[in-house]
Amino acid sequence: MLDKGVKATLADSMLKLEGPKGRLETRVHPGFVIEIDDSKMIVKRPGDSANDRAVHGLMRKLVANMAEGVSKGFKTVLEINGVGYRADVKGNLINLTLGYSHPIVYQLPPDVTAKVERQVLLTLESADRQLLGSVAAEIRGLRPPEPYKGKGIKYATEKIRRKAGKAAAGSSSG
Repeated sequence: MLDKGVKATLADSMLKLEGPKGRLETRVHPGFVIEIDDSKMIVKRPGDSANDRAVHGLMRKLVANMAEGVSKGFKTVLEINGVGYRADVKGNLINLTLGYSHPIVYQLPPDVTAKVERQVLLTLESADRQLLGSVAAEIRGLRPPEPYKGKGIKYATEKIRRKAGKAAAGSSSG
């Protein structure tokens, strides 16, 4: 389904979508046909082989994500946990203090925007779902959450499985 304000064009096996949140394009898999009506796009596969069915589902989901991205956009929230851990955004640079001996400066790609709330909630937004997930994973990878104290960067929806620390040392015989 295409929302109002989204324009889709297909030329030379390149599907281009343009909407209020941005522009996206992807290459259509060889043999596949995309029919564009005024309010919907239909992906048709060339045959009924297992590979064609698998690629059909992939193409359908890629097109649906593009349509949703250019109309509504996608958002990912990262939480920063730890004493002294914080983030700050200046333009397209994210300054992260994550307990290392130096601050980390992360350069955002042009299509991704970020904002910080209370220095510990980092919200990333983009029209491209794949790019957004990649950027969020890279930022999380700078200091992944550890299972003992839960310090690090995690997705807001992620649940960290905590482990018990070392047991107290037993009485030593002397």
